[in-house]
Amino acid sequence: MTEVTRRRLLADVTPLQNQDFRRLWVASIVTVIGAQISVVLVPLQVYEITRSSAYVGLTGLFGLVPLVVFGLWGGALADVMDRRRLMTITTIGLAVTSVLFWVQAAAGVNNVWLVLALFSLQQAFFAVNSPTRNAIIPRLLPSRALPAANSLNMTVFQFGAIAGPLLAGVLVPLTGLAVLYLVDAIALMATLWAVLRLPALPPTGPTTRAGLRAVLDGFAYLSTQKVLLASFVVDIIAMVFGMPRALFPQIAHESFGDPLSGGAALGLLFAAMSAGAVIGGVFSGWLPGVRYQGRAVVACIVAWGLAMVGFGVAVGFATPDGSPVLLWVALGFLAFGGAVDMVSAAFRSTMLQQVATDEMRGRLQGVFIVVVAGGPRIGDVLHGAAAFAFGTAVAAAGGGVLVVIGVGLACLAFPMFLRYRVRRD
Repeated sequence: MTEVTRRRLLADVTPLQNQDFRRLWVASIVTVIGAQISVVLVPLQVYEITRSSAYVGLTGLFGLVPLVVFGLWGGALADVMDRRRLMTITTIGLAVTSVLFWVQAAAGVNNVWLVLALFSLQQAFFAVNSPTRNAIIPRLLPSRALPAANSLNMTVFQFGAIAGPLLAGVLVPLTGLAVLYLVDAIALMATLWAVLRLPALPPTGPTTRAGLRAVLDGFAYLSTQKVLLASFVVDIIAMVFGMPRALFPQIAHESFGDPLSGGAALGLLFAAMSAGAVIGGVFSGWLPGVRYQGRAVVACIVAWGLAMVGFGVAVGFATPDGSPVLLWVALGFLAFGGAVDMVSAAFRSTMLQQVATDEMRGRLQGVFIVVVAGGPRIGDVLHGAAAFAFGTAVAAAGGGVLVVIGVGLACLAFPMFLRYRVRRD
């Protein structure tokens, strides 16, 4: 492989030359693994207590409300506060919430409403933390480095999303839930260290109160940016209709023979999308060369929907005592979906960071996190209800069909999205 070919094919790591970005990126490797362990633990604990995918889907509702409220408010805060200080506060809040998860699990409370309440609190801190973190990146790096930086961030996030679920699947039967909740709290200390090493990041625009008016100003600004608005719409379609993760505990148990308390199949299901995303991230050197990023996003979301159709069909033919081949087929579809979703997310993040002005970037990042994290939580509710009514296979495959139809309608409503060309500097 020639040097030119390697650079075009493999991930561009030049953003890591910036020491502040590098510290955040390296620390996130540890933190994301701990966080992704908790992503498995919460639905698993809810399913263990209730034996119902409908209750697991309810985690989507309990996560959505704080994501919407605090995501929008947190984005406004990121535009009027020092972003390093805001990241410090919310990282500490996330660690304290993980400690509370550990306490309830260690005490054997087994109260589903307590678990859901703690999950809501955790999501509130996350909803402020995430847009603040994303709004920091354009302050650390030049515009030309943003696609590569976003790809690196997506890759490490997805790497943690592989390691976390796999570790959870292996360790839950050995250690129980409580110990792993505590691991998440300890892992957050790595990010706290990196945040404290950042320079001061005061607001660059007029400092106003981060109230309702500031949030509404963000929406008013977004309404004038049709390309960004379209990028949010297509992602909502993909995540609401095409994210079947609320079904994973039931699918692992009923279709692939896992014990009720979780096992290898559950860990593999949660890790598969992220495995595909890491592969996509490793071979992402071509991303900065794509000019028509809107078209690339649309192609990726259509491919995502088709992958979820394939996943649902594989689940439909599976039996708990059958051949493991169908498990690997299902995992293959999830992995392919994860790869194309990584590409889509990297382009959508770059669009936002390049199109939005810095004084509006925090608020639009707040809307972004509501869409990116809130959409799947609506999907959790819908998939849980659909699985209860029609079964897991129909819920997963039907959602994929709706993704393809929905993104086609979105293209008709926002034709400028297909014409969007990224600027160069």
